[in-house]
Amino acid sequence: MSHGDLTPSNLLLADGRLTGVLDCGGFGPADPALDLIAGWHLLDDGPRAVFREEMAADDLEWERSKAWAFEQSIGAVWYYAETNVAMCEMGQRTLARILANTPA
Repeated sequence: MSHGDLTPSNLLLADGRLTGVLDCGGFGPADPALDLIAGWHLLDDGPRAVFREEMAADDLEWERSKAWAFEQSIGAVWYYAETNVAMCEMGQRTLARILANTPA
């Protein structure tokens, strides 16, 4: 099962730990790489590398997660530009992470 939208606004944290996930109406069978997009939305390089290792994501699955995060971020940037600045900024941060981790 995959959430498909693991963005910061759908995660509940307490004392720096994940305590819940919101917006689960879209759970369904899907690409497991969708669950890895949280690493792109939430984590900088060092913690993201630990996340990838702990999730045992192979190269292809990790690249798919990056593509899914890219797709979500592009949408968040333009869709929320005037109505939800925090979501727009999340998309911009994720795009910066992706671009910094993509060979030229």
